[in-house]
Amino acid sequence: MKFFRFLIIFIFLTTSIKADINENLINNIKKDGSLIFIRHAYAPGIGDPNNFEINDCATQRNLNDKGIKQAKKIGIILKKLDINDNNVYSSEWCRCQDTAKLAFGEYKNLDYLNSFFDEKYSKNKKKQIIELKKFIKNWDQNEDLIFVTHYVVILEILNLGTGSGDIVFFDKNYNVLDIINTFD
Repeated sequence: MKFFRFLIIFIFLTTSIKADINENLINNIKKDGSLIFIRHAYAPGIGDPNNFEINDCATQRNLNDKGIKQAKKIGIILKKLDINDNNVYSSEWCRCQDTAKLAFGEYKNLDYLNSFFDEKYSKNKKKQIIELKKFIKNWDQNEDLIFVTHYVVILEILNLGTGSGDIVFFDKNYNVLDIINTFD
């Protein structure tokens, strides 16, 4: 019986702590702009096929029906949080562009958000990370900034593994503030 009381108290306390974290996040969003990484929505598989071409979506992993729904859900969540979507940047990979388009409509491509998972692109990693960090450093903190990118880019910048469609709020010191999982 004591165990069940402990369990109920634990669940109650952790739920209220999570609510406080989300309330703090929302207050910070209202005060300053937000830095947000979004890992592209669900695209089945790992990496890209051998015949991958950056300008040909038919050769890439793409969003399936679940990924399309997830991308739309991302847009709804950020709209509810009153995130301004004037500054949305995407990797040039089709699954990222599709996520950005379905979630926000308008976006701009940044090549330093591209994946470097594949051996063909791994040589770009160092330069991309330097450019991305410079872009973030020069960001006007009064504006929200949204990046739609890949697992490897988020891992390299934040030292954080993410799932498909995860929304990660972070600060200019690369501290993770909160993560919203959008996968059903």
